[in-house]
Amino acid sequence: MEKILCVYCGDLFDSSPRHKNQIACRKPQCQRAKKADWQRHKMRTDPDYKASQEISRKQWAKANPGYWKKYRHKNPRKAERNRVLQAVRNRKAKSKDAGTEMDTPLIAKMDASKSDNFQILGQFWIIPVIAKMDALKVNIVKVPTCYP
Repeated sequence: MEKILCVYCGDLFDSSPRHKNQIACRKPQCQRAKKADWQRHKMRTDPDYKASQEISRKQWAKANPGYWKKYRHKNPRKAERNRVLQAVRNRKAKSKDAGTEMDTPLIAKMDASKSDNFQILGQFWIIPVIAKMDALKVNIVKVPTCYP
């Protein structure tokens, strides 16, 4: 079997002969990430799926009143992160509605810094503060060096 690189965790794993286009290893967190990617794609491309998900979400919210209030109280860091991201979404929607550029001038430097000793790995949100750009979710993974 051929070893391939998991796009979610960056680990090498044995590919399945039954799944020719396999991109994720068998770890539960990688399988969850793969499913979440599929659902995001399906929501963008299939209006029927999107409508059924909306109905299901509304039924769940009706059956679980007060859930989100309790969740925000228990998870203040996540609530704060969502507030920041919502501010970005609101600013983007406002600029689209007005049909104009954002109020803040574009003064941010866009080229990447180069560092050879970068060790922080994980999933992060890059949120613009003064430049006009969308929030971007990035996965930073260490690619293993394979020697023959």
